[in-house]
Amino acid sequence: MARGKRSLIAAAVTVVCAVTVLAAPGTALAAPHPTPSPSATSPAPVSTVELEAVRKKIDKLYRAAASATDAYNAAEEKAEHQSAEIVALAKKIVEGKERLRELKRRAGAAAAAQYRTGGLPPEARLMLSDDPGEFLEGTGRVRQGERATRHLLDEMTRTQQDLELYAADASTQWKKLEANRKAKAAARKKVVKQIDAAEKLESQLEKEELERLAELEEQAAYKAQTTWLGSGILDELDSTATAQGKKAVKFATAQIGKPYVWGAEGPKAYDCSGLTSQAWVAAGSAIPRTSQQQWKQLRRIDIEDMRPGDLIIYFDDASHVGMYVGDGAMVHAPRPGRNITIAGAGSMPILGVVRPDAA
Repeated sequence: MARGKRSLIAAAVTVVCAVTVLAAPGTALAAPHPTPSPSATSPAPVSTVELEAVRKKIDKLYRAAASATDAYNAAEEKAEHQSAEIVALAKKIVEGKERLRELKRRAGAAAAAQYRTGGLPPEARLMLSDDPGEFLEGTGRVRQGERATRHLLDEMTRTQQDLELYAADASTQWKKLEANRKAKAAARKKVVKQIDAAEKLESQLEKEELERLAELEEQAAYKAQTTWLGSGILDELDSTATAQGKKAVKFATAQIGKPYVWGAEGPKAYDCSGLTSQAWVAAGSAIPRTSQQQWKQLRRIDIEDMRPGDLIIYFDDASHVGMYVGDGAMVHAPRPGRNITIAGAGSMPILGVVRPDAA
């Protein structure tokens, strides 16, 4: 690659790191080698050291995008939940208003009936009555009516209070919904920013350099997997899946070849946690939507006890997740620009393992 192009890549990496605050000491690109004389026709190739630096920067960018995707998915889930709560509260308010109208109608009817009796106190009606026995019987009914009217008024008061409470709750949920919409928009902006930066960095490479970059990615994954298997971990793993675990694995592996799309949960595309959450929905268990919530809320188990269907959480920030399928392998949606695939379970740093099913 010519000096100008290498400098462009180096500059792009520097700008990306400055913007995303992802750079770590010692990971900057190597200084470009002197370029051939202007008469040269073939650009000098990018060294393996330079490509490895580019690979690490791209990997960090996509990891940052994955973390931001989790924030986006969490905000999306909260917004959906709050929207459902607002709808439920609106239904309660409508029902409460209908109930209040009915109570007012009944109270009005009771008041009209009392008016027709003349509104006289019982003692006066006793003195004016020609038949004291009939009067006393009527008085009992009037008193029953008065008690019923008081009950109606009490119920009207309670219904009015409920309506005020529902309205206040709806207002609170609406504010939360608006806040989560803003959080989702901010997370979306961050995801796009990280992905665009990574894609821009990759776009500076020639086809052959992209192929070499892919080879470096495979070599890094292979090295990590070999080290993981070399620990003897596979000898300890349980290959027996539960009925639910088998269903989850069947669903996840059936999606192999479909693209990674951040925020997607099927059926045409998935992000990493979209794949695992939908696989377990297909198996009959609703689990948290994001990899970070899956790590926080699901039951944690030792890696040695891992079995097919369990979820492997990767990286210190729990920004990636895959599903163990047995024989030291897992299925996952890697990152933008990649398709759902089978990979070594130890090809990335494992944070821990969680089990969605209770069996």
